[in-house]
Amino acid sequence: MIAVIDYGVGNLFSLSSSLSFLGLENRVTRSADEVRAASHIILPGVGAFGDAMEKLAATGLVPVLREEAKKGKPLLGICLGMQLLFEKSYEYGEHAGLCLLPGKVCPLQPDLAAAGCACKVPHIGWNALHLQRPDCPLLANTSEGDHVYFVHSFYAKHCKDALAAGAEYGVDVPGVVWHGNVYGCQFHPEKSGAVGLGILRAFAAL
Repeated sequence: MIAVIDYGVGNLFSLSSSLSFLGLENRVTRSADEVRAASHIILPGVGAFGDAMEKLAATGLVPVLREEAKKGKPLLGICLGMQLLFEKSYEYGEHAGLCLLPGKVCPLQPDLAAAGCACKVPHIGWNALHLQRPDCPLLANTSEGDHVYFVHSFYAKHCKDALAAGAEYGVDVPGVVWHGNVYGCQFHPEKSGAVGLGILRAFAAL
């Protein structure tokens, strides 16, 4: 069973529906016991980093997620959920993350301006994935150039060792990150058609 973490800031229905479409047993939950009993964990998320960490902490699941990840259970963060996996974020202040991946979450706008790029923020739309680590198990069903759907204004930096796939949006944006049993997608696989379903299927197969 895949536990989809419910802490008030995720696209839970779309994600759960995609998993069910694939025939994958899943449960939207904020129960520590159900998270511990699950074979896989997905941490979705939309909105602001600091608010999301506060709501996640309020569920009491922060130590549970860290414990289960340490045990080797597959954990996938999606969009803001991926960003929460990192050490810290500079979104409207400085906020500590789950510290499961090396790197920091920073605003896109200043880096786009420094690069002389007029790309709009938030970054919304379909972009091609460029595979840095084709051996990443999460990319088992993904090919170079496959398009996925992004919606974000902040992005992970200083995470080169964990980078599995990236996308170009004026600057290089990490698309998929991977370290041991911890995975993240900056884009929304549940909104990325057949490519996204292939990623969810690959995660379930871990």
